[in-house]
Amino acid sequence: MQTNKKGNIFIISAASGTGKTTLVSRLLKNNGDIRVSISHTTRQPREGERHGVHYHFVPKEEFESLIRQNAFLEHADVFGNYYGTSIAGVNELRGQGYDVILEIDVQGAEQVRRLLPEACSIFILPPSFAILASRLTNRGTDSEEVIRTRLDKARHEIGQAPLFDYIVVNRDLAEAEAQLGAIIRAHRQTLARQQNFIEHLLSENF
Repeated sequence: MQTNKKGNIFIISAASGTGKTTLVSRLLKNNGDIRVSISHTTRQPREGERHGVHYHFVPKEEFESLIRQNAFLEHADVFGNYYGTSIAGVNELRGQGYDVILEIDVQGAEQVRRLLPEACSIFILPPSFAILASRLTNRGTDSEEVIRTRLDKARHEIGQAPLFDYIVVNRDLAEAEAQLGAIIRAHRQTLARQQNFIEHLLSENF
């Protein structure tokens, strides 16, 4: 995709187990003009995950070297592992005209909002804590202690939801995906995004 128009940045955050990754995957599948930024992380790959596709899996020493080089738009320590968004990766996609989704936690979202106030931020909520706990348990990947830790963290993260521009409750995947798509389409039509077109229109002779 090549265009003179620089792509938008959309921050999408949620508590673990809310369905954020599934929603983003569906959105990408149905919208060819959107890309997701592939984060760097120091955690080990889970079953089925591939380097350069799901994450850039790097050693802790390499990640910390990138921090010193100011290579990240945002980075955070999550459950003992680093996660970060590459500035170069995001700029490359935006330069190609793609809208870029940053699928990051509330710590990272705060950093990006501070650096890029024009970014559109969206928080995904679960229908209830009971459903969130059930989703985390049904994964079968975490111990009871880890699940409790994640639920405690989820309560804190959900408390940050009012700082975001939009809220989407993931009761139904199709409905939540449609709401996300509507937010993205509406943001593209804001005055700030259309100002150049207005100026071009007014410069035309008739």
